[in-house]
Amino acid sequence: MNRELDLAGFELHPQRGAVLAEVHARPFTRLVAPVTVLRFAFLNEGEGAAADRQKFVLFCTSHGQATPDAGAKHHQVTIDGIQLRWEQHSEFSTFTWILSNPGASPRGFGEIGDEAAALIRSLPQSGQLLVAVKLEVEPTSVALERAQQLFERGSLAIAAVRSGPAVVASDFRTDEQGFVRILVCNDGLSPGRLGALVQRVLEIETYRTLALLGLPAALELAPSVDHIGRRLVEVLEEMQRAEGLKLNNHLLGELTALAASLERGAAGSSFRFGASRAYYDIVQARLAVIEGGEVAGYPTWSSFLARRMAPAMRTCATMEDRQADLSIKLARAADLLRTRVDVELEEQNRDLLRSMNERTRLQLRLQSTVEGLSVAAIGYYVVSLFGYVAKGAHDGGLHVEPSLATAIFVPVAVAVIWIVTRNIRRRHLKHDEMPGVHD
Repeated sequence: MNRELDLAGFELHPQRGAVLAEVHARPFTRLVAPVTVLRFAFLNEGEGAAADRQKFVLFCTSHGQATPDAGAKHHQVTIDGIQLRWEQHSEFSTFTWILSNPGASPRGFGEIGDEAAALIRSLPQSGQLLVAVKLEVEPTSVALERAQQLFERGSLAIAAVRSGPAVVASDFRTDEQGFVRILVCNDGLSPGRLGALVQRVLEIETYRTLALLGLPAALELAPSVDHIGRRLVEVLEEMQRAEGLKLNNHLLGELTALAASLERGAAGSSFRFGASRAYYDIVQARLAVIEGGEVAGYPTWSSFLARRMAPAMRTCATMEDRQADLSIKLARAADLLRTRVDVELEEQNRDLLRSMNERTRLQLRLQSTVEGLSVAAIGYYVVSLFGYVAKGAHDGGLHVEPSLATAIFVPVAVAVIWIVTRNIRRRHLKHDEMPGVHD
């Protein structure tokens, strides 16, 4: 009897479901031309992202639509024939409005009607608007003529689509309403392929704009990094001529301040530059998927964006490299200067110890001198006292010659006093040398 094997009894990883579901996240929306797509991207993260999600949930509820699941980062609803696709990313959220109008009479590029405009305005947003795109899908084979009518020829970029008979065109300029306009001319793509193409084109424009956010950060940091680099050279020149602990300590403090300023700027820009690299890689990946060749000698999207984006990305990369290089040089200079300060401190300590040793030697000599004088003085008094005793004994009838007895007693008294004084000094020295004994 055959029996299927299931996973009962296995301990499943808590993130297994989320990892497997990621493959199917943000699926393509099947589209049929003609269709107008509006995309808005708002920068928000942390509390702003939570507020944005809550507003979208309230919007769905007010229109009788299902709300996204608690952990969902993507949700799509349809309101009065208009599809709204919400996606939440790490630092931004996108709202994509899809307005299909099959069989409708021709109208201006990106025109959506008053009702659709009112619906879009009724969705409150959190965060700052960064991306605003009007994308029009037209079922036509005369892509070149249509693109030349809509866009400025000096900035027009056109590319044939790799996956089938379609062309994408844009001049990547904002129109009077502030939108970047994109034209997709579909000449036979299936709804699935057309939906995939539109989503990738929208991602190119979204991530292109996000990638360029690193350029203002790099330009803002440039004056500070230039100043730090110049000042580092000046400090190194001063360090070569510097003499004395005070001046070297001053230079070391300045190097530390320069390093702190540089690290503050690097910490603030690290995420921005890293995000720009990641977004730029996504743009390149999407372009590689959709582009199939040029049209009528016009630049492709890849070549057009390479001329516009590559210099900005190189500027960001150069600034990041300069920060890293300056950080290493500042650390090395600080180490050299700190070594010089340590050597000077050691020399000062050596001179101080030498001076202390000299003073100690002088004190010992003085102490020896004083000790000899003390023995003589004490001996003098002891001998004087003994002389009085000897005289008293002689006067009392004892056969004692005071002068002789006193003379004999002098060396004995001095020797005894010297021995006693020496023993007392030795005990004091021994007491001072005992570990843990302090005055």
